[in-house]
Amino acid sequence: MKSKQQNEKGKIMLSKYFQEFKAGDRIGVVREPGLAASFPQKLEGRSGKIEQKRGSHYLVKINDFKREKTFIIHPVHLEKIENKKK
Repeated sequence: MKSKQQNEKGKIMLSKYFQEFKAGDRIGVVREPGLAASFPQKLEGRSGKIEQKRGSHYLVKINDFKREKTFIIHPVHLEKIENKKK
């Protein structure tokens, strides 16, 4: 289990709690160590697509080797991946 850096410890920013994503957005799963995560640790660092919003959480499709799996993840553990267009 990874812990936080000294300068990152403390309360979690509210902007992380209330992040908004749209269906089809590419995201990366970055576990917030300050909270108990309700998903497997092997998902940390993986990327996927937002399928829909379900309450305050999001349905995320992630490729697990050859299978596509769906997980329900809180937005605190998600980070948007920007597409670089030239």
